[in-house]
Amino acid sequence: MTLLATVTAAVASRPGAAAADEPVCYSRTVNDWVCPAYLVDRREQLVDATVQHLWITAAAVLLGLAIAFPLALVARRHDRLESAIVGSATTLYTIPSLALFPLLVPFTGISATTVVLGLALYCLTVLVRALLDGLRSVPPDVVESATGLGYGRGALLWRVELPLALPIVAAGLRVATVSTVALTTVGTLVAHGGLGNLISDGVFSNFRAQLLAACVLCVVLAVVLDVLLVGLQRLLTPWTRGAAA
Repeated sequence: MTLLATVTAAVASRPGAAAADEPVCYSRTVNDWVCPAYLVDRREQLVDATVQHLWITAAAVLLGLAIAFPLALVARRHDRLESAIVGSATTLYTIPSLALFPLLVPFTGISATTVVLGLALYCLTVLVRALLDGLRSVPPDVVESATGLGYGRGALLWRVELPLALPIVAAGLRVATVSTVALTTVGTLVAHGGLGNLISDGVFSNFRAQLLAACVLCVVLAVVLDVLLVGLQRLLTPWTRGAAA
């Protein structure tokens, strides 16, 4: 063995020598909850997980809204179907995600589609009710006046009823969005859970810095999306600001 190899082996064998080259707060000997070095070193990983979490959440809520809208219209027009539609949407929410995602895998595969579709089905419980309540909150005299002015069924819906129903619908959309942010983490079952993947890895490996960072990012993402939806609602319904004042 050469002199250089001997010295290298001796240095490597010293206690704490290997750990000295690692960030202090998440080395093999230190496992801090708060670790700025982790945020810097794993920034790209955190950004990728957050982006995936965001687009899965957005896709699921938009798909849920696209499904809930015609269902709400049918339920409003046909009273006999209302209980069946609302009841079915509520029943879907009672299915645990640990069971729903595996049930979808044979049809959608182990992919992000499985998570998006499953979360969209969960959104129906909130969105169908919000759309129904919003449309029914429109004053009958407003509908009668619009009809007298020559509004057809389509124009009445899009130009009168939906704008007036927007505050209630937006409230339901906020609830659906925030709950979807939380449920997206369960997508780690099929390897598409966004920040949930980091949370799961952090739990199994007892990696505290990763676990805390991913959990905090989930909370921040939910708060930011909720604030954005509130701002969008206020932008689209200026008359509500005047009423509040």
